[in-house]
Amino acid sequence: MSGGARVMWDEAVTAYDFGPGHPMDPVRLALTMRLVEAFGLDRRTEVVAGKPAGTSSLGLVHRADYIDAVRRVSENPAGADGSYGLGTEDDPAFPAMHEASALIAGQSIAGADAVWRGEALHAVNFAGGLHHAMPGSAAGFCVYNDAALAIARLLESGAERVAYVDVDVHHGDGVQAAFWNDPRVLTISLHEHPRLLFPGTGWPEETGGADAEGSAVNVALPPGTADGGWLRALHAVVPELLAAFRPTVLVTQHGADTHIEDPLAHLAVTVDAQRAAAVALHAWAHAYADGRWLALGGGGYAVVDVVPRTWTHLVAVAAGAPIEPAAPVPEEWRRTVYAATRQAAPRRMTDGREPVWRDWETSGYDPADALDQAVRATRHAVFPAHGLLP
Repeated sequence: MSGGARVMWDEAVTAYDFGPGHPMDPVRLALTMRLVEAFGLDRRTEVVAGKPAGTSSLGLVHRADYIDAVRRVSENPAGADGSYGLGTEDDPAFPAMHEASALIAGQSIAGADAVWRGEALHAVNFAGGLHHAMPGSAAGFCVYNDAALAIARLLESGAERVAYVDVDVHHGDGVQAAFWNDPRVLTISLHEHPRLLFPGTGWPEETGGADAEGSAVNVALPPGTADGGWLRALHAVVPELLAAFRPTVLVTQHGADTHIEDPLAHLAVTVDAQRAAAVALHAWAHAYADGRWLALGGGGYAVVDVVPRTWTHLVAVAAGAPIEPAAPVPEEWRRTVYAATRQAAPRRMTDGREPVWRDWETSGYDPADALDQAVRATRHAVFPAHGLLP
């Protein structure tokens, strides 16, 4: 195994573009890569472009009729009528939609292959993490579910157990659905409470199918959860489950829409806590999966202030060259941001916070605290299935 990190990148992923005014602005991907380059992380990693996912690879998760439908609307976007979730407000059809979506999926699949074959210890595809797409439909800005496809490729390649941890503000419903009854896959999602946010799933009682009880784990966070509570929940649930499950590979999704500035949700997390989560997940990959780690992007709609910094921190952590939170943002990147968006870029890689959280085991459960109630509900729902005390 090389021991290095690989960044999966092809500039053409920015063609995944739902059009003007859509929250999923592809500029967030381009600006992230430019910030990665401005910090020299492209020289600390291998930057590799994977091939677009072909029909057989997409078929590991998606139905043939759905793939055909995506191809049709790619050729004739005006003909999209909402069938298969295509041509909706969330997922407008656009020219070459299939090609752009398959390219993003191909980066995640190639990253999974690299980690499995030992060509890289860690791989990052921040263009990926499109976790809402279902086997037969688009949903929530997601056409092909690259996270589920990468996991399916790992299983096909011989991985015995794959753990998936999703810290996007929205429930990782598509990945959960793909492996609902598969005991080889543990899906863990920390998200804002489904009563308040799309897709309306991810209740703690969702724990897996009849043949895979305890394989789906959901932490439904109260609105307003900030750094301390968010990290408390992450640490109170994830490491014990990973230790019990013993994954062969860890796949993580790092949606940046938990941030307090994100326009589509209601948590109050900072870039500093998002960085701390990446550090923790990297450490858990080494502790529980022999270092095999595939990290993906996800949501995130504060496209200048939040997404590029969060995912550049992720790349830096994977590269073994973490960036100090107080580090200044390179001026060359700030000029690039202004030229592309006419917005002023942040000056430092921090939001000025130093995240701290109370350890669950040492501090105990506070029955009056909504965050603790959410954590306790999850632990009671799934920990016994893994032989753990709730």
